[in-house]
Amino acid sequence: MVAMRNIVLLLLCITVVAPIVLYTDRLGTYKSPSTKEEFIEDVTAFVGAGDSGHLNLLPQETSTALKEPIGVVYTEDLTETKNLPRERPMVVESREHVSARVLSTTTEEDQGRKESLIRLVTDKQGNDGNILEKADGGGGENVNSEDAIDVDDSDAKLTKSDRGSDRESQVKDIKQEPQATIASSNINKKILSGETNKQKEQMPPDAKVQQLKDQLIQAKIFLSLPVVKSNSHLTRELRLRVKEVSRTLGDASKDSDLPRNANERIKAMEQTLLKGKQAQDDCAAVVKKLRAMIHSTEEQLHAHKKQTLFLTQLTAKTLPKGLHCLPLRLTTEYYSLNSSQQQFPNQEKLEDPRLYHYAIFSDNILAAAVVVNSTAVNAKDTSKHVFHIVTDRLNYAAMRMWFLANPPGNATIQVQNIEDFTWLNASYSPVLRQLGSPSMIDYYFKTHRATSDSNLKFRNPKYLSILNHLRFYLPEIFPKLNKVLFLDDDIVVKKDLTGLWSVDLKGNVNGAVETCGESFHRFDRYLNFSHPLIAKNFDPRACGWAYGMNIFDLAEWKRQNITEVYHNWQNLNHDRQLWKLGTLPPGLITFWKRTFPLNRSWHVLGLGYNPNVNQRDIDRAAVIHYNGNLKPWLEISIPKFRSHWTKYVDYDHVYLRECNINP
Repeated sequence: MVAMRNIVLLLLCITVVAPIVLYTDRLGTYKSPSTKEEFIEDVTAFVGAGDSGHLNLLPQETSTALKEPIGVVYTEDLTETKNLPRERPMVVESREHVSARVLSTTTEEDQGRKESLIRLVTDKQGNDGNILEKADGGGGENVNSEDAIDVDDSDAKLTKSDRGSDRESQVKDIKQEPQATIASSNINKKILSGETNKQKEQMPPDAKVQQLKDQLIQAKIFLSLPVVKSNSHLTRELRLRVKEVSRTLGDASKDSDLPRNANERIKAMEQTLLKGKQAQDDCAAVVKKLRAMIHSTEEQLHAHKKQTLFLTQLTAKTLPKGLHCLPLRLTTEYYSLNSSQQQFPNQEKLEDPRLYHYAIFSDNILAAAVVVNSTAVNAKDTSKHVFHIVTDRLNYAAMRMWFLANPPGNATIQVQNIEDFTWLNASYSPVLRQLGSPSMIDYYFKTHRATSDSNLKFRNPKYLSILNHLRFYLPEIFPKLNKVLFLDDDIVVKKDLTGLWSVDLKGNVNGAVETCGESFHRFDRYLNFSHPLIAKNFDPRACGWAYGMNIFDLAEWKRQNITEVYHNWQNLNHDRQLWKLGTLPPGLITFWKRTFPLNRSWHVLGLGYNPNVNQRDIDRAAVIHYNGNLKPWLEISIPKFRSHWTKYVDYDHVYLRECNINP
């Protein structure tokens, strides 16, 4: 009986004490998620398990059965590893105390949902300060009792460090969420400020200047209206505002030139203009005044254009004071030399057809010097280059003195006086007869007629110089040469030109660059096609070409008797009915169907009138041409093109300094 009682007591003790011991042991091994990181870590593992029974934040499709593990199971103590077959699904009991962590694959969609849930939990945590305490109390057990399934896609096997790094990265991502929110806010602020700055940058630099000018126009219109004139107070105020705005504008061309009180002046004028608008309501009177102002402005613009054209032509006809001084200074120096010092070396090369010969006809010493210097500097072997310069009697001594004092390397120089060409006379040359006629001189020098002439540029007295027409007499000037390269004095050479002598002209006399890229460089721009003689022999849409850099085959010239062709057409144009004066129109006629088109990179034109010449074309060009009135030695030249020319002028030269010639 006693034994039975002892057995019953023992069983009772076991029944009471065993659960207590077991529960106490469980509490000893359980570690509550005391930190935010551990809490988030466990929530992540809980979400990975896919059980929606304890947390209803997941979509319905995420609470389905767990995916099949790839093959490795980690027990809670991470000491044993079991390989699971891929065919059998694993069922995880949420209420088991001894749980297993299985690495399984997840799709990018599942991962996105998991991250979305983490954000929801952390957001909730931020809103409720007690959520961590609640998690410590009971939620933690539920989280720890779930199984997290992950898979390593590379080899289906992870180590402790792998899982630890995964959790650390997840915790790091959660930590960075508030920082990302702040950064996003900063980015938005930067974007807004950037858009504001962009709008400011898009504002034209003269916006306020134009606004002030518009206000002035409005004020002047109001002052001319009878309704405003009858209001003496408003009239005085408008006149005062006009004076203030006019002083504020001054010579300003952009907003940065305006004084600091410009905004105040704009606001004050706006208020006064508002009073003017309120004082008058007759729109017809305003429209009438505006039309009158537009008509007056157009007339003034037309008059200014004519005056500008005339003054530009006048400037182009003249030389700066320094360029007048230079030949005088050089002439004095030349005649101080003895006869032996006045001679150029290497004169035996002047008629050698194996060398490269250039023809330059000019009365501008500095311009001719730039042509020679730029050609010699860019030549591969200057000793094979011969420059034949022809000038007039006034500049002959000065031209010789310049090149005696400034020889272009080893190149050969010849300077000739056009007065020494005794064969060139009025009985031989029709153009000489025409240039010396009283009617021609009257046409050129009657300036009162220049203002009404639509072709004012043809009235430049330079066309009276026979130097301009010597290009049609090259075989007579160089009888022993086979090829000559003709260069104008307003060009700059940028590359070696010896390749032009090897160009096959295919039986043509003239090698030139065509200029028909634009419509006004065709034959009908230069010739009078209303005349039957022109209309019968030429095509009005034929492509023009450029003088300035031309390679001439003198042997072919003689064979085709080109000089006689030129004379015949000059005789037919004695009354200037076929073309206006100049050398290009007779050149187009004389070399009609006798011109070989060269590659455009040999010769780029327009630097004397067109500021929009492509810089890439200039860089590729062998020769650049300042054709037009804006010559590089004049103050009216195009500034951005001037440096190509001044590069070959030594402004420290004693002659240039004495004549005060500056870049």
